[in-house]
Formats: sequence, structure tokens, C-alpha cells
Amino acid sequence: MSHNSVLNELRQYLCSCIIGQEHLVDRLLITLLADGHLLVEGAPGLAKTRAVKALADGLEAGFHRIQFTPDLLPADVTGTDIYTPEDGSFRFQPGPIFQNLVLADEINRSPAKVQSALLEAMAERQVSVGRKTYPLPKVFMVMATQNPIEQEGTYPLPEAQLDRFLMHVRVNYPDVEAERKILQLARGEAIKQSPVKPDTPLTQANVLGARQEALAVHMEPVVEEYIVQLINATRHPALYDDRLSEYLDYGASPRGTIALDRCSRARAWLNGKDFVSPDDVQAVAHDVLRHRLLLTFEAEAEGKDADHIIDQLLNRVPVA
Repeated sequence: MSHNSVLNELRQYLCSCIIGQEHLVDRLLITLLADGHLLVEGAPGLAKTRAVKALADGLEAGFHRIQFTPDLLPADVTGTDIYTPEDGSFRFQPGPIFQNLVLADEINRSPAKVQSALLEAMAERQVSVGRKTYPLPKVFMVMATQNPIEQEGTYPLPEAQLDRFLMHVRVNYPDVEAERKILQLARGEAIKQSPVKPDTPLTQANVLGARQEALAVHMEPVVEEYIVQLINATRHPALYDDRLSEYLDYGASPRGTIALDRCSRARAWLNGKDFVSPDDVQAVAHDVLRHRLLLTFEAEAEGKDADHIIDQLLNRVPVA
């Protein structure tokens, strides 16, 4: 069975487990294909935790959930050296970060030291303890969640650390029809009628192979130039609209350019295409750029958020 067939089977399984959140399912798979990490923001009870658990069920991979709290320590995430009294030596005890899939639940509940430990592991794909460095698995993905409602007692992620996430996805409430299906699904699970898992679980070899195929998806120079111009427009918005320049303090870094390229290719491959179109770029632009734009006070005062700015840029930057 081809990598694409296995991924589509996994996608169908995820959609059967997570009702009304197809956007989140697609972003999970795109992030997995693009070898990145995902930040998910939404109110409690919107299947954020359930989504990554379902992904772990469909993969032959290790999974661990870390509940971030104000008293969490960096060693609780990365691991630490433990003294062995028998021979007087120290032995490294790996932390929960040494898994293929890691759920960092409510990441903004923990202090900066813990956030930094996690984000360093995400960026470097390794953990350093003392004089030794320990590599993380080749298939390694962090999905962090944060609750936008209760901000008292939280530690918001700085912009430089937000940039480590490939995408920032916002999850909204399901519609009425999806709500009915959620009730039926919950009732079925209560009587042990859970969705059937894929016949062929996605192996780590499948993931690594699919990543190479997604990277090889053809992209015309004009589409590549479109990506570059979109990122440049976030840094020099006055070239397209004087008003936009009053709303943006800082634009996306080159990391944003790379993320937009990888996510566009992954989306095209996931949809069975052998080339990247401008539609693929536009489809992922909001999730890739949302957390990489620093808005001015004027924008906040006028109620303009990053999504509004991205909409304007997409309308003004020509494809060719």
C-alpha cells in the first residue's frame, strides 16, 4: 500500500473520531508530513487532546501527555540524571519528551523555564543534561494547546518562541449537525462501540517516506516567488497598502518562508496532487503566519487581528 493510501486511511479514521474538526485533522497531518510542531488554541472541550490521542492510536509510535502546571520543572519534561547508590554513578532517566508524539497540554500554564526547555528540544531535536546530549526520535512531533479564555495565572509564549511552531491553529465550536454526531459517537463509545482503527497502522517508515514524497512535490518558480513575496509583504506592507503598515510592527522571519513552503507541499501531496498551486499556499497561509506577525497598538485598538492582516495581504499580493 502506498504512503498516500495509508495517510488517507488514517485521515478517515481521525475524522471518524473527531467530529466537526476537519481543519484540525488536516493540520495535524500536514504538521506530521512537514516535520514540524503544532500549537492549537481553543476553548475547553473542543477535542484538542482527543485529536492527538487519536493520531497516536493510528500510528506505530510512542505517545505521552504532559499537563503543564505552574509547579512543573524543566526536568519533569526533559528528564534528569539519577544517582545510583550501588556504584556511585549517575544514570540519565529520560523524561516524557523522549516520545514520538508529545501533547503539551495548556503550555501557557507553566513558567518560562519549562516552556524554554520544551521549545529548545523542539528546535534542536535533542536534550542536553550535564555534559551529555541525547537525541530525540526521528519522528518527533509536539502538539501544544492553550486556552484563550482564562488568562489569569498564565505565562503567554513570547513571539520568538511562538515562531518555533510550524502552525498555530484556532479551533472553534462545531455546528449543530456535528454536535448531534458527537452525541452519537460519545454514546457509542460508552457502550464500547469505538471507531474502527485503520487496518494498516501508519509506521514510522511510512511517515519518513511520505515526508520525502511531499518534499519532492513539484513547485513552479512562479509559486515559489509568490511565497517569497507574501513573506516580504509582511515585512514591507507599505509596498501594497499604506494602512497595513500602520498595523504591522514586525513580519515573518525566514522560518516562516520555509514553513509556508513545507506546508504547501504537504497539503498538495495529502490531496493527491503532484504539484503545488497558489491555492495550497493560500489555504495554509493563516495557520503558518498567524503567530509570526507582531501587530501595532493601532491594530489592536481598532480590533484588527492577524487573520485580518493576512486576508488583506492575500488580496493584494499578486500570484504572478
